[in-house]
Amino acid sequence: MRSVEGTMQHQRLLESCPPTNLHGALDALTQLGNCAWRVNGRVLDLVLTLFNEKGCPRLGVPAPASEAPRPPENRLPAGASPERKAELRRQLARCLKVAREMHSLRTDALYRLSLAQHLRHRVFWLPHNMDFRGRTYPCPPHFNHLGSDLARALLEFAHGRPLGPHGLDWLKIHLVNLTGLKKHESLQARLAFADEMMEKILDSADQPMMGQKWWMEADEPWQALACCMEIAQAVRAPDPTAYVSHFPVHQDGSCNGLQHYAALGRDSVGAASVNLTPSDLPQDVYSSVAAQVEVFRRQDAEQGVQVAQVLEGFISRKVVKQTVMTVVYGVTRYGGRLQIEKRLREISNFPQEFVWQASHYLVRQVFNSLQEMFSGTRAIQHWLAESARLIAHTGLAVEWVTPLGIPIIQPYHRDSKVLINGGIQSLTFSSTGDTSQKPNILKQKNGFPPNFIHSLDSSHMMLTALHCYRKGLTFVSVHDCFWTHAADVTIMNQVCREQFVCLHSQPILHDLSRFLVERFCSGPRSTNVRVARLLDMLLSVPKTGTFNLEQVKHSTYFFS
Repeated sequence: MRSVEGTMQHQRLLESCPPTNLHGALDALTQLGNCAWRVNGRVLDLVLTLFNEKGCPRLGVPAPASEAPRPPENRLPAGASPERKAELRRQLARCLKVAREMHSLRTDALYRLSLAQHLRHRVFWLPHNMDFRGRTYPCPPHFNHLGSDLARALLEFAHGRPLGPHGLDWLKIHLVNLTGLKKHESLQARLAFADEMMEKILDSADQPMMGQKWWMEADEPWQALACCMEIAQAVRAPDPTAYVSHFPVHQDGSCNGLQHYAALGRDSVGAASVNLTPSDLPQDVYSSVAAQVEVFRRQDAEQGVQVAQVLEGFISRKVVKQTVMTVVYGVTRYGGRLQIEKRLREISNFPQEFVWQASHYLVRQVFNSLQEMFSGTRAIQHWLAESARLIAHTGLAVEWVTPLGIPIIQPYHRDSKVLINGGIQSLTFSSTGDTSQKPNILKQKNGFPPNFIHSLDSSHMMLTALHCYRKGLTFVSVHDCFWTHAADVTIMNQVCREQFVCLHSQPILHDLSRFLVERFCSGPRSTNVRVARLLDMLLSVPKTGTFNLEQVKHSTYFFS
């Protein structure tokens, strides 16, 4: 387990934990690190060609310093005004800033490509570690599958699997997912679209830089190109079902944080919005929230609210997406307002004088919409946050144990400052990880809901990894995005759903309540007034709804 701050706290918890409690998590870490990788040579050759020419920032290949904007060369006349001099200084500063950023990106890309070239003809492994919440990461930081679109396109499984009867279909569906063109369509519609585009797919594979360049229009262009190449090789094989594929196919959770909240609260309305229930088409929670916000806006506009009238035609999925996505991880209204403000400033025809007022209005309506659509979620969030606040007020940091037995403690403490006086100058050393200091109440409160959900999504991932290993599958993950061979996607999907149901069939919130009561409200502390308030809060576990978890097993778009 890796940790920068609060290391000793974690160390003590792990040492006091029975070793058998950690076997599941350690086995999952071992299994993730045992996945063998190799470099996709064809994609690497193309990237190196682009890199050695003039780069292509649009495709994530940084341009060389020779392409940086030139600073103004014209000397100012002697009598230039102060305004003209100031403008010249601003232009020069902008040019220098861009040049430095380009140099940084270029050297970073050079290092990663050098690693890829070094590993080109080798099989290699990526050992994993955990953060304090149990989320897993590859130890090598510069070249791994958690990287950018380009980094992911350069990696494929070292051990291949024959495509079998359905593998080619999953490759096609995965390609369409990478393009981002059919997000709201069924799997059958995506498969049909891939068949319609087969000529462009083959052209992309054969002439990536000289042909129609269809792959460049994708949301994830390099991964799309790598997938085009894999499909081309498969369809041209004498028997596509026997073609040995090394290509990783991904299955993504649908706003996974909200999926866990909806399952915890057995929230039927919320569950339907994040694809926990079976449906013919994938549900899009971001579009649903945007539609609900539009209903509120229209009502306010009819009542003469100016900002609601100004926003007519400007409320879209893109405007609300980031805020909806991060609300589940504890974003505040202030943070949400900044996110929406940024989106509104990107809209060229939106009246900029209303940006501040409109962002305030929209963040309020987004939170209202989420309260209406995910009432159970908001109740659980509030319970977790208030419990953490009251725990921190007693002078202790929040602790809990994940369903897989990993002990967790939040390493948020007040700043510790040490002043060292010297002969020439004084230095102040500041540390946020000094466990001798009292807990940082605000960080403990705001951090508990997202950290608790992260510990649940890591538990789900580890359970899926272990059961996939038991069935002989290759499995890796990028948090809530699960990867395996095309031939095994159907089996992985089944395991993923079964383990989610298994995880949430446990009384997670009641188990948490019992643990926190025993840890923070027992013994001589129990007579303290603050501890008594904490006990009342911990015992008032949010009520759950009527959603039947078994429906998840039959939901096509739960992970897709």
